[in-house]
Amino acid sequence: MKLALAADHGAFELKESIKKHLDEKGIEYEDFGCYAKESVDYPRFAYRAAKAVANGTHDFGIICCTTGLGVSMAANKVKGIRAAVCTNEMLAEMTRRHNNANVICMGQNVVSQELANKLVDIFVSTEFEGGRHQRRVDLLTAIENGEDI
Repeated sequence: MKLALAADHGAFELKESIKKHLDEKGIEYEDFGCYAKESVDYPRFAYRAAKAVANGTHDFGIICCTTGLGVSMAANKVKGIRAAVCTNEMLAEMTRRHNNANVICMGQNVVSQELANKLVDIFVSTEFEGGRHQRRVDLLTAIENGEDI
């Protein structure tokens, strides 16, 4: 498994904490930035990580900002991405199980570092159930492709 990791300045510390957690677990990742606390534009970093997931070089993305909202909006603009803001364990599990989300978004001012690590673990280890949920994911793809549903 290889993860794409990114954050803006508002979640630089959260990203660094997640990197340490992934290192301890031996999970491979690529850090798409940002690399310091100076102000940056979150869409650039969310795009880079989301694109890595969409093109198949990375299995999942973890993208953070102050709230998780901005980066989720940016990531969801990339074709093939289903990014979800997760603030608790149930959301991290269900967005994988039912929505086949491939990017988890979190906010440094919303979740603690400890909770973020738990959410990452749940997100990357939960399988998509398929079945009736596949129909719904297919509808999301149709919308993304500009089709009427």
